[in-house]
Amino acid sequence: MDEFKKLIREVPDFPKPGILFYDITTLLKDREGYCRLLDLMTLHARATGADLVLGIEARGFIFGPALAYNINAGFVPVRKPGKLPGRTHSVTYDLEYGTDALEIHEGAVPEGARVIIADDLLATGGTAEAAAALVEKVGGVVAGFSFVVELTFLNGRERLAGHDVFSLIQYDT
Repeated sequence: MDEFKKLIREVPDFPKPGILFYDITTLLKDREGYCRLLDLMTLHARATGADLVLGIEARGFIFGPALAYNINAGFVPVRKPGKLPGRTHSVTYDLEYGTDALEIHEGAVPEGARVIIADDLLATGGTAEAAAALVEKVGGVVAGFSFVVELTFLNGRERLAGHDVFSLIQYDT
């Protein structure tokens, strides 16, 4: 959506040379742009019939609670290891160079609960795929994914095949 792309700052060579970083903080600070973005994400989230919105650390925390509020659902944070108190479930996933993990509180997702997973960016799809595996591991049902930005040239959507994937803004290069 061109109206949103105009509000996103492009930062060349960040975090390393040759990478073009799409900085959504400039969109977030725009009152009308941020509200419109949440309205459109809410339309999709509402249609999934989700009971819970799961937000992936850290930027999923920006959108997840707002979506949960807008669709009258609960919010569940998914965090990096060691950030949640109490007992957790964990899933490990591969990165380009190494591994990482995500955790969720035990009992956060009731058996059969429909969950929409929210985050700012769909790139390679690894983190979103791991979040879905975590939801399914604890007995939840992935009702869909909701992203602000999708880097289509990285083919992350392919890793989420079989699921409803919504992204508001797509970049092809």
